[in-house]
Amino acid sequence: MAQQGNLIVLSGPSGTGKGTICKALLRSNPNLQYSISATTRSPRKGEQHGVNYWFFSKERFQEMIENDELLEWAEVYGNYYGTPWTYVAEILEKGQDIVLEIDTQGALKVKDKFPQGIFIFIVPPSLDELADRLWKRGTDSPEVIHTRLQCVREELKMAPNYHYLVINDRVSDAVNKIAAIILAEKCRMERNAQIIDNISSRGTVE
Repeated sequence: MAQQGNLIVLSGPSGTGKGTICKALLRSNPNLQYSISATTRSPRKGEQHGVNYWFFSKERFQEMIENDELLEWAEVYGNYYGTPWTYVAEILEKGQDIVLEIDTQGALKVKDKFPQGIFIFIVPPSLDELADRLWKRGTDSPEVIHTRLQCVREELKMAPNYHYLVINDRVSDAVNKIAAIILAEKCRMERNAQIIDNISSRGTVE
């Protein structure tokens, strides 16, 4: 029987490079899948159901909330966003790993429902470095950047709720560290107890 896959949850302040890390992880690990979120907003041009998002009506999303079908969910500017549990469970049962990039509030909700997940907090080398990245990104106004930086200290207080801390100084180094964490987790004793039973009873590893 194949070992169940890992649910890897990545969080961290805006500008720490979570999205870049996720893309690099997916390129380097063919056994890793990306968790597709569900939403009630309308598809944008080029977006596809089951590829970019799972697009649902508000009525269907409400049913999913009532039936406890979501690992986490939130309402943002009048639309709902969430993580469908069925999709995640199917990937894990196949023995594949799945990565979920999410904010700290959503991560804590996931941890309540699925504490055996691997929760990794991504941080920049320093607040000065983070500020520099946000300015260079050029996607936000000065007011938004200042607001984001004010929120960072509060977000950093959430780090002790995670299992691992990874500093994103260089993307390649951060990706290697996360890959090592995933490999180490696969070797945890509680995930491999059946191997000991097989060796003891049959003398072979199945």
